[in-house]
Amino acid sequence: MRSFIGAYEVLDDTDFVELALGLGTPPELWLGEPGESEEERAARLDAGADILADDPDLATPVSALAVLIIEDYARHLATARHLATARRVAAGGAR
Repeated sequence: MRSFIGAYEVLDDTDFVELALGLGTPPELWLGEPGESEEERAARLDAGADILADDPDLATPVSALAVLIIEDYARHLATARHLATARRVAAGGAR
């Protein structure tokens, strides 16, 4: 099955995020990449600042992307804490 957002075909998860949020830039520019160096991070943040300076309206979808990532992380964190508590209780430990 093919998926579209507007006139654009969604080929993978990255396309979906870019098109759904209207970023027009790869999400990695705003979120970073695992294992990036301090120099790479600084360059990425500088590029992001330049892009936002040229297109201030992009701040809203970038903020929306950040919220989605934070919410997803919070769900994973809550699940991990719940599992750790369940393991302690199952092992006879305190809650």
